[in-house]
Amino acid sequence: MQLDSLAEFLVKSLVKNPDMVSVKAFDDEDKITIEVLVSSDDMGRVIGKKGMIASAIRTIVQASSYLNHEKRAVINIDSF
Repeated sequence: MQLDSLAEFLVKSLVKNPDMVSVKAFDDEDKITIEVLVSSDDMGRVIGKKGMIASAIRTIVQASSYLNHEKRAVINIDSF
């Protein structure tokens, strides 16, 4: 599974408006940056209390990257 698809699946499973989720991956020399955009109403659901959900999403995606021998994954979560 691609890292951006994994991040998209995880985020869409959490939000009320899954159609408003946008995920884009940018490949750099040493890392893969995944930008996740959600509606401002769903931002709290994705971040979670004290950032625990966002941290868990990052951990899962980074573990998948490591297991598939891919570059380091960085996830940026923002709202629109």
